[in-house]
Amino acid sequence: MSALPQKSESPLVEHGWRLAVITVAVITATLLEIVDTTIVNVALPNIQGNFGVAVDQGAWIVTGYIIANVIVIPITPWLQGRFGRRQYFTASIVIFTIASLMCGLAPSFSALVFWRIVQGLGGGGLISTSQAILRDIFGVHRQGRAQGVFAMGVIVGPALGPVLGGFITDNFTWRWAFFINLPVGIIAATLTLLYMRNPTKPRAMALDWIGLALLAMGLGSMQYVLDQGQQDDWLSNAAIRTFAGLAILGIISFVLWTLRSRRPVVDLHVLKIRQVAVGSVLGAVLGISLYGSILVLPQYLQNSLGFTATLSGLTILVRALSVMLFTPLTAALAGRGIVDVRISTGIGFVLLGISNWLLAGVTTPESQFGTLVLSLVISGIGLSQIFVPLSIAVIGGVADKDVASTSAFFNLSRQVGGSVATAILVTILVRGVTYHQAELAASETLGRPATALYLQREGGERSTKALIKLENMVGAQAQVLAYADTSRWVAIMTIGLAPLVLLLRKPRTAAVAVE
Repeated sequence: MSALPQKSESPLVEHGWRLAVITVAVITATLLEIVDTTIVNVALPNIQGNFGVAVDQGAWIVTGYIIANVIVIPITPWLQGRFGRRQYFTASIVIFTIASLMCGLAPSFSALVFWRIVQGLGGGGLISTSQAILRDIFGVHRQGRAQGVFAMGVIVGPALGPVLGGFITDNFTWRWAFFINLPVGIIAATLTLLYMRNPTKPRAMALDWIGLALLAMGLGSMQYVLDQGQQDDWLSNAAIRTFAGLAILGIISFVLWTLRSRRPVVDLHVLKIRQVAVGSVLGAVLGISLYGSILVLPQYLQNSLGFTATLSGLTILVRALSVMLFTPLTAALAGRGIVDVRISTGIGFVLLGISNWLLAGVTTPESQFGTLVLSLVISGIGLSQIFVPLSIAVIGGVADKDVASTSAFFNLSRQVGGSVATAILVTILVRGVTYHQAELAASETLGRPATALYLQREGGERSTKALIKLENMVGAQAQVLAYADTSRWVAIMTIGLAPLVLLLRKPRTAAVAVE
């Protein structure tokens, strides 16, 4: 098969020390946003206790951030074009960093939630812009390397967060979960401002305020439903029904309005490109596997196995180390076209499914650190086979003018996939505990020899202390069984959606030399 004609190199491509400096700045900013999200999740119980707020109120620390995040991501291409990519990216880092300082200094819970929303507005501009920047500065012929570098931030970041969050929670105040961002943000903003170049000059662009309002209403309401649904018993709650209606109305109205707008705030036409449409769906599947396990596993480790926050973070780091080890090899093979990215991505999803099924099998009250290693290593290998090839197929397969919009949709889909996974898995977990507790309680009768013997040893069947202890044991076992259920469902969803990779086309970049 003859090689396809090579594209001419973009003037944005960097080499030598400039490439290294800009890459460091971009990945630092990416890690800044991703790591902070998981650090805050680990520190959340301490924050709630410090301000004396209930769990449902404390959830707004996360919910407010994510709602702001998902609203900003789709409009980043417009913001880049209006203000310039370098200026916008730098401003996003500065906003994120200043908001981090204010979060750490927050005197009240309401002030903390406000600054978390501001932080989300800054963070939303970092992820999709980072991927577009790396695509441009590495050039078409080094996309394997570019997406490999980006994968380190997106996949390893969520694993580093719990480690840092656990260490901070165990040794310092929760406020350091935000203060730790300050030096990193200052360095990233400085390097970006000094060395990054704009792909085009900033130009005056009218803002489609109606489209923006509909987008904010649709995505913001959808995120609220996903975050608060289980807590408020989904559609049985009037507020959830209202926001669900607003989400449907907002998203449909936004699409209809935007398709007719002469100056849309979001370019939906890139979704006509098969790679972008299919890649966005697969990005959502990746979000389900990536963020779903990060949500459930730390809770199991700390609540059921009694791991410290630090040890819990180190356990998850096992997966990150596998990602770091195998991603460079995957990037080299996929970037040179040696391995079909569709095959690699499909294998990766299957490995993710297998790893979650294995994890469910070892989810017991007696599991140890070593028991979990195999499933986490397989999970890391699976992730390393997905992100780089999928990014090459999607980001590397579009024209330069479509990179910003494509990157925005790809990263938004991963974020939304993670939110959907969180909503589904929390529901499975909560309802699974209730189901298993009822099932176990029904079997633990006095007619069961083991139960009667246990109560006799603990003081007799009329001993209140023995009955309470038995009830607690049943509750703990039910919780472990529910954790195992969530892992199995992640496995089923991941493997079930894996055949979608067959809809991808082999990207043209795979047919050209990498170096």
